Formats: sequence, structure tokens, C-alpha cells
Amino acid sequence: MTNKEFAEKLEKRTIEFAIEIINLSASLPNTTEAFVLRNQVTKSGTSVGANYREANRSRSKKDFKNKIKISLGEASETDYWLEIIEEINWVNNNKINELRKEAKELLAIFTSIANKL
Repeated sequence: MTNKEFAEKLEKRTIEFAIEIINLSASLPNTTEAFVLRNQVTKSGTSVGANYREANRSRSKKDFKNKIKISLGEASETDYWLEIIEEINWVNNNKINELRKEAKELLAIFTSIANKL
């Protein structure tokens, strides 16, 4: 697989992750507390891919690395919010487990990319 093919595949994967995060957010209870978590997990979960897309369109290697590190941080933050939602038992554990697994995999991918730069 070429770097371009890998980048396209990973961009698609982050879009799918963002959509799943949005769907999860929509399923949270309609309470003040859930509203806070809904906003946080949606922002971080959609930011992973947005920053990766920006990285792929960066103007320098330094800019690329910076955007990759932002994606890495957003993936970690998303897992944090998912863990809280899981602990509160607001949604189906299978769904949370899938999303946490994907967040951790994305975190590992972005860590690997950042370490190679």
C-alpha cells in the first residue's frame, strides 16, 4: 500500500469514527450532565479526522507533525470521554467498547506516525 492509499484509507476511517461518535452523542440522555459530555465527545471525536485531513494537506513536515500530534491528542481525549460515558452506563456497552477500541487504535496509529517523523 502506498502512502497516498494509506492516507486515504485512514481519512475514511476517521470519518466513519466521527459519524459513530455523532450517533452515540445523539443517543445520550437529555440531561444537563449528558449535554456537557455530548459536546465534549463530539468535538474531540470529530476533530481526530479533521486534523488528520489538515495534516495531509499541510505545507511542511513540521506542520504535518503538528497536526498529527493534535489528532493523537484528540483520539486520547475522545477515549477519556467514552470511558466516562461507559462508567455512567448511559449507553450500550458493546457500542462503547467498539468506539473505545477504535479510539485506541487511532491513537496507536497517530503515535506511530508521529514517532516516525
